[in-house]
Amino acid sequence: MSLFRTALRPSAFTARVRQYATEAPKKKSNLVPMTLAVGGLGGLAYYTYATRSGAVPVALPSALNPEEFVSFTLKKVVPYNHNSSTFIFELPPKTSSKLPVASCVVVQAAEPEALQDKKGKPVIRPYTPISSADNTGELVFLIKKYETGVMSKYIHELKPGDSLKVKGPISKFPYKENEFDEVALIGGGSGIPANTTKFKLLFSNVTEEDILMREDLDALAKKHPKHLELVYLLDKPKEGWQGPKGYISADVIKKYVAPPTAERTMVMICGPPGQVAAIAGKKAGFQQGEIGGVLKELGYTADQVFKF
Repeated sequence: MSLFRTALRPSAFTARVRQYATEAPKKKSNLVPMTLAVGGLGGLAYYTYATRSGAVPVALPSALNPEEFVSFTLKKVVPYNHNSSTFIFELPPKTSSKLPVASCVVVQAAEPEALQDKKGKPVIRPYTPISSADNTGELVFLIKKYETGVMSKYIHELKPGDSLKVKGPISKFPYKENEFDEVALIGGGSGIPANTTKFKLLFSNVTEEDILMREDLDALAKKHPKHLELVYLLDKPKEGWQGPKGYISADVIKKYVAPPTAERTMVMICGPPGQVAAIAGKKAGFQQGEIGGVLKELGYTADQVFKF
């Protein structure tokens, strides 16, 4: 989905949607869409995994530590496409990540001095696992390799048996069941039956081959057509592409996302700094910063926008 960084680009909205799917809504609401802009697919990742695996949440202790880095051993690497792979790390027996909704972890090299920035400090990057928060024994990341991405290149060079240090969870946004009628996810680069929320994913990529987790997303949308709508946008589509083309623009947002005049509309965005700035204005370090970009032009206010 920033949110940290996920598979596509460091980021994500990791939602424990299975819990929501198995609980009846506490009350009906007249709420209208929440827009969630993500630069990756951390969003829906948990539900996708839980649906695929039949995982049932159990009371397991967390293998993570929010106060310090913990080393985990890489068990397996599974190539995904031309520039992305799935990295499966081992967790101690009878533990899981226990990653809360809309949170992430940060990672650094097993030997921090081996990967430093220009100031001599260890390189640290946020990522969101695609594995279930209650998945026993494994922590799974889907990571795209960027030639200018120091950490992504480092991780892609790891071999089974190597280690990576992880710290977390780091909570970003307090997602609440049925707080919104609709969630529109807008992502670039890189199941909810009993819950009344409808999810929309506007996902932009360079080519069709760059759409990570498409098979899982399409399966989810097919299974829950009333609760999940997918819109893929391509910068360089092949001949015959029927979907939208180009970047996520004002026209795209106006077409697919609830207007700022709708009650309880929330726009969440994460992704590359340039994308965040163009859509919602620059962040001010770890602070939200002033709203700007396309969303400001369309009339969205600061309390309707959250930047991961």
